[in-house]
Amino acid sequence: MYIHERKGWPEFTWDQAMLAAPLAEVRHLQGRLLGRMEALGFLLRAEATLETLTQDVIKTSEIEGEKLDFGQVHSSIARRLGLDVGGSDIPASRNVEGIVEIMLDATRNHEKQLTKTRLYDWHAALFPTGRSGMQRINVGKWRTEASGPMQVVSGPIGREKVHYEAPGYDGLDKEMTAFIKWFNAKPNMDLVLSAAIAHFWFITIHPFDDGNGRIARALSDMMLARSEGSSQRFYSMSSQIQRERNAYYDILEKSQKSALDITPWIKWFLECLKRAIEASDGTLESVLLKARFWEKHIHQSFNERQRNIINHLLDGSFEGRLTSSKWAKMGKCSGDTALRDINDLLDRGTLIKDGAGGRSTGYLLKPQ
Repeated sequence: MYIHERKGWPEFTWDQAMLAAPLAEVRHLQGRLLGRMEALGFLLRAEATLETLTQDVIKTSEIEGEKLDFGQVHSSIARRLGLDVGGSDIPASRNVEGIVEIMLDATRNHEKQLTKTRLYDWHAALFPTGRSGMQRINVGKWRTEASGPMQVVSGPIGREKVHYEAPGYDGLDKEMTAFIKWFNAKPNMDLVLSAAIAHFWFITIHPFDDGNGRIARALSDMMLARSEGSSQRFYSMSSQIQRERNAYYDILEKSQKSALDITPWIKWFLECLKRAIEASDGTLESVLLKARFWEKHIHQSFNERQRNIINHLLDGSFEGRLTSSKWAKMGKCSGDTALRDINDLLDRGTLIKDGAGGRSTGYLLKPQ
């Protein structure tokens, strides 16, 4: 029996005593992180938000098996945040723009009421072509009878394993009306707990043909932003879920087949959130490293290509080794121009060589 078939659904229960310690630890980490970020100043906080949201968008899509281009995501978010950073002029595809719009709306407008129309708009932004892969789906509306049973399935054709089956299409309006009313109501619990419940409740209803996981994670980010009273994001829950993807699906399946006591799900969510906040040290260090680098070189002149590629090296978004051919491709310039850019930075001691020489030569930022 699935949880939504149990008497009393969706009146969830949980063991408050069991959750008290992990909730207190998460709240402490949230407060400490926000305090550290507050001391950095507006521009560094904005850049930390840019890096965090970029990872959030990329990883929430990776969980669903979709790999987005880092440059497109980074550029799209930078433009919307009003940040002039290297590569902010990279055009983004419609599907990238869509998920970026959802994540920014969820976090920057976290205090706004959730409505059916808002959820429909999010869904339409996720699927601008009206298709999921090759399949046409219902876009901007709940799934219908034509969608068939909404099942989470794995395994080869003919030997499929059904992990979960969501409520039928005919009760979705009632299910979602109750969810939206709860989401907008004055909270009677800690909002971090609300974030865990919102995620589980929405993904259990599974109201859309596709995109339910990404929207569920956007809703939990929205509730976490409310819990902090801040639209700026300094940690990525989606990145941590992606790192723990198997455990995420396991706890969802177990909880969706359980009674209405969802303590195990909330406990896992809190522990995952704790690890997400702890992992934010890497993002913070990247932002501070950039700030220290440009402060140290404030009196030096760099052309736009050099500045852009140095930023990629500093924020860790550069994949593989930096070579002159990659420089030319990223800088949209000739090989000769790329070599002049590189040799200039080698002469200044900004870059160092990494490799045997010739075409195989790679380049690294000199440790600061």
